[in-house]
Amino acid sequence: HPHESVEVVNKIIESFKKGEKNHAFFWIPYKNKFLFIQYYAVVNEKGEYKGIVEVTQDISEIQKITGVKRLLDW
Repeated sequence: HPHESVEVVNKIIESFKKGEKNHAFFWIPYKNKFLFIQYYAVVNEKGEYKGIVEVTQDISEIQKITGVKRLLDW
């Protein structure tokens, strides 16, 4: 992670470890993209924190969607 975001990421992880939150979402412009970033707490069957999953998706094309597109409307 960029140096300027490490403190925020650490706060998210601490919140997950304490059981205060189980997900965090945010979005940012990055270079010529628009990123949707999702963090999910991974817990065991007892609810104990085991780790984190980070999902980053470029949603630039999604933001351009208009109208309706039906399933199998290829």
